[in-house]
Amino acid sequence: MNHDVLQIIGALTVLAGYVATQLRWTTPRSIGYLTANTIGAGVLAWLAWTSRDWGFLLLEGVWSAVSAASLIAVLRTPRTPDPA
Repeated sequence: MNHDVLQIIGALTVLAGYVATQLRWTTPRSIGYLTANTIGAGVLAWLAWTSRDWGFLLLEGVWSAVSAASLIAVLRTPRTPDPA
């Protein structure tokens, strides 16, 4: 798969999470939103690394790392069962 296609996939993944949050389909602490950001920004960071695009690598690398840390925190938070 070429870099252009991967860039579009990565960008669409991040944007899908953003749009879903803005439309209140999800929240910034939801697993779906954080997963989309982690994966999308991770793909873009990897592409920036391979292209030696340091500013873009900084942006997407931090975006992916913060999203991944938040995702881990959400997954580690105990859930309370819904009352039946």
